[in-house]
Amino acid sequence: MSQQALRFSEAEKIGRVSAVDTSRILIDVEDHHQITRVGIGNLIAVRGATESEFLIGITERLTRTLRDEFLPESSDADSAGEFGPRPEDILRVVLVGSYRTVEGNEANRFKRGADTFPQIDRECYLIDGGNLQRFMGLLAADVDESERLRLGHFVIDPNAVAIANGDKFFQRHASILGSTGSGKSWTVALIMERASQLNYPNLILLDMHGEYGPLAEGDTSTGSKGFAQQYRIAGPGDLDKPGDDVIFLPYWLLNRDEMLSMILDRSDQNAPNQASRFTTHIRTLKQKTLDRENKPDVKRTFTVDSPIPYDIGELVRLIDIDDNEMVDGARVGEKKKGDWNSKLTRFLSRLRAKIDDRRYGFLFQPPNSSQQYDWLAQQIIPLLCSNASCPGIKIIDFSEVPPDVLPVVAGTFARLLYDVQFWMRAEKRTPFCLVCDEAHLYLPVKEDADAIEKQSLATFERIAKEGRKYGVSLLVVSQRPADVSRTILSQCNNFLVLRLTNDSDQSVVRKMMPDSMAGLTEMLPLLDTGEALLLGDAVLLPTRIRLDKPSIHPRSGTRDFWREWGSREPDAEFVKEAVETLRRQTRPEA
Repeated sequence: MSQQALRFSEAEKIGRVSAVDTSRILIDVEDHHQITRVGIGNLIAVRGATESEFLIGITERLTRTLRDEFLPESSDADSAGEFGPRPEDILRVVLVGSYRTVEGNEANRFKRGADTFPQIDRECYLIDGGNLQRFMGLLAADVDESERLRLGHFVIDPNAVAIANGDKFFQRHASILGSTGSGKSWTVALIMERASQLNYPNLILLDMHGEYGPLAEGDTSTGSKGFAQQYRIAGPGDLDKPGDDVIFLPYWLLNRDEMLSMILDRSDQNAPNQASRFTTHIRTLKQKTLDRENKPDVKRTFTVDSPIPYDIGELVRLIDIDDNEMVDGARVGEKKKGDWNSKLTRFLSRLRAKIDDRRYGFLFQPPNSSQQYDWLAQQIIPLLCSNASCPGIKIIDFSEVPPDVLPVVAGTFARLLYDVQFWMRAEKRTPFCLVCDEAHLYLPVKEDADAIEKQSLATFERIAKEGRKYGVSLLVVSQRPADVSRTILSQCNNFLVLRLTNDSDQSVVRKMMPDSMAGLTEMLPLLDTGEALLLGDAVLLPTRIRLDKPSIHPRSGTRDFWREWGSREPDAEFVKEAVETLRRQTRPEA
């Protein structure tokens, strides 16, 4: 039998259990010199019902009170019966798991949860030194080598590596939360880097600010090679000569509700008429495409939301005909307005404005090749496949997408990938993860969402609720958890929570944790940059870790304001260049 991981002597005892409830215990410290060794977050072992069992807890509060009583007699006769203050030290500990020296045929087993509650007066020990090193080594002992996701080191034991179960981390959705400057982007880069070392990873990062480009480009200063493939949602400068890394999302990919959310004014009294004619014409135009492509099997079952190419110019022409239609009146030769005459004018005006605006060119001015029936499959294959010629880590740069349509564009992109995965043969599916950077920008709290944002929310909430069944996972990243959909966060079962200083953000995190773990959130404002609380299904022990630094850093580092103000003169020529870049809405080549 292997050597016992936790071995305590009588001298290492810190006290005894004095009170018990369903998740916490109070420990009366007997040796008051021992209290100086205990800190918040330290591990405590409580003697269980048998000699082979310990209940494991985390210290969340230490208190000392002074109580007036008769002090112990000393050898000095003059001090006998002296009345004075005596310290009383109490530890409050939250129970997190059970350790058994022997369980069946296995030795040194630790599992989450407590099968029994400790009894009053049971001995309690601080887990430190050799005991701590051996115990921390147990936490990942049951994680197969192929499932290990190394994240960093434990703060309470810097020599112990913090390892999460990679399968459980992605299977049940995860979230990375932290205030700006706390290390979120580094954490995302670290996870992407770890995943890139697998044979066939598939992570798709929605990059809202274009800060993860170095993961594809590499870092010349350190000699680190890039491990990702970067794509960009087409900007105004890409419409004439799009590169191979440019992604278009043609209007015909949008479903009916997504399209109407951008064009239809619900306050217009003619909105129902406008939506009706739009729907009718879209169905007709898609049917014509299927006739032309000789797809009778698709024609029998397609819907108005099916992603089938059609000519938007023809759509405008048909709506314009409706808007100006004159029909025969009651008298011979007399003309009167048709049913739709003048009721579609505003809708048509808004549609034309969107089509002509180059900022929306990735939607309404795609290349002619996008009208080909087979175009869609060719665009999806590089995103959902991973092999030697197609890196499994994909970065989608959304930085040039106009903010007013960002939610619907992100939602359309995610829905398209999810729908393809949904309809794929079950045995042929390869799981993939959508990394939602800056999630608060397009996944807001439902009560605060407008019509466009609600379209995106519907897609991501569906993935959060059902995606696990079809091999689609979410990794939600945000600096403002209070502004992110509660439905989506509530479906996340794993959390990496970095420093959070805002009370409302802390409150959201606290509500998502089990009641017994809520006390851990009190240390969130005190975390150092790059430190995080790791908890969830992927780890046995909720704990504070120091994350490893990625070999390639994203472009999100905090600028040294004071140092640069003292040493770097602004360049007027680059200010002029930036003004012209603003005007043409196209970034200059590096």
